[in-house]
Amino acid sequence: MMKIAGEANTTTIEMEDTILKMSINNWTINTTNILGVLEDLRYLIQSNMENWIFQIQRMLADELDMYKE
Repeated sequence: MMKIAGEANTTTIEMEDTILKMSINNWTINTTNILGVLEDLRYLIQSNMENWIFQIQRMLADELDMYKE
């Protein structure tokens, strides 16, 4: 019985170690995925802002052209 209990204890410790390693790997993967999503959002926002600025500059240029005439 003592031998079986010892083996069960060793197996439990090995399982806990495996679960902990998987949890750390998943945390790293999830963190990487979240950072990737944030970078994509930052790029999207930046592109939209550049597009808006371009559109505003274009509208202002059109207004100035109207006043020139």
